Amino acid sequence: MLNKDLISSSLPVLSYTDTIQRAQDLMADYHLLHLPLVHDDKFIGLIAEEDVLNASSPALTLQQVENQLSKLAVHANTHFVEAVQLSNDYGLSLVPVVDKDMEWVGSIAATDLLRYLGKMTGTDEPGGLIVLEMEKANFSFTEICKLVETNDAQITQLNTYFDNQLQLFYVTIKINKFEISDIIATFQRYEYTVKYYFGEELYENELRTNYDHLMNYLNM
Repeated sequence: MLNKDLISSSLPVLSYTDTIQRAQDLMADYHLLHLPLVHDDKFIGLIAEEDVLNASSPALTLQQVENQLSKLAVHANTHFVEAVQLSNDYGLSLVPVVDKDMEWVGSIAATDLLRYLGKMTGTDEPGGLIVLEMEKANFSFTEICKLVETNDAQITQLNTYFDNQLQLFYVTIKINKFEISDIIATFQRYEYTVKYYFGEELYENELRTNYDHLMNYLNM
């Protein structure tokens, strides 16, 4: 999915003649923290709520504050993960999309990015979810797939993340069935650290934990 495929035609655009007050009103109406400034079909910059609140006068036109605006944007023909990264890094409520020479294409709402990211990672598909924690050098896609398949299941999505602070590698696996007890047991048998899991096994574990707590209480 490319950035240009996620553009929303309902997001507002500001022009040079718009005022700070106009930008503030649109942000409130559309529940946005950022708005793009466009002139002659060129992306000029992105005005943030902070810029609006710090302006010396609400009557100032956006052309008068042009030099204060950021140039954050993504190219129309790159993968939408680039827009996700930009939104995440700078806390953007929308991401401007441009073509060559900063030609204006449109904007992507951060909420749309989150929804499509969920589709890409398989969060909207039925099944269980397992998160493994390991050293990066120990990651083996082939072995993980083999261990899942030995339990008559398949991986529908697999995503990885390296935590620089903890120096740990996380593997998130979406499984095509909810009953994941056997799969978790298999990973643990092969000395994998199962950090989180969501499925029928989680529900059963919660019941077991609650039961154990009750028994401990009755035995006091």
